[in-house]
Amino acid sequence: MAKPMTAPVPAGAAADPRELRRVFGRFATGITVVTSGGDEPRGMTANSFTSVSLDPPMVLVCVLRDASMHETIRDSGGFAVSVLSNRQERVARHFANRDRPRGRAEFDAVDHIPGPRTGAPVLPDALAWFECSLAAVYDGGDHSIFLGEIVTVGRGPDQDALLFYAGSYRRLEAPADWRDHIP
Repeated sequence: MAKPMTAPVPAGAAADPRELRRVFGRFATGITVVTSGGDEPRGMTANSFTSVSLDPPMVLVCVLRDASMHETIRDSGGFAVSVLSNRQERVARHFANRDRPRGRAEFDAVDHIPGPRTGAPVLPDALAWFECSLAAVYDGGDHSIFLGEIVTVGRGPDQDALLFYAGSYRRLEAPADWRDHIP
């Protein structure tokens, strides 16, 4: 017999932010590093990334309005997203650390190359990367939703994914034949 669900908790303005975070944490997500800026690049770990459209090719990322990355994306007009492998937890932790160096120095700890179109750093050891021009910005409460039109893509070595679930990094161990299922 299944365990009963916890008692319902009001959402919206009455919601307890800690409880809401715990509930959101029940959805496993991939981990990315979002980057932007040419001369003064910035990076951040993000799990609020998703594909939006194949035609035209588009993705979105959500960025906290008071994060330094927010204005960097707006000012530069583009961003890059690197999808992390299960071997890149150190990279995810680095770009999530609020005490890391900023600007060019924050990239000294990781392998990166400038994106060919935007100059935003991409991580060549990542599972995949997308370089995007900023197509639109939408209000998302305390975040902005940045919609990007993909201008270049790349893939790194075939590896398993790094996930975030219930407040912790997790590793996805794909079946040995997973590549047989991709068209």
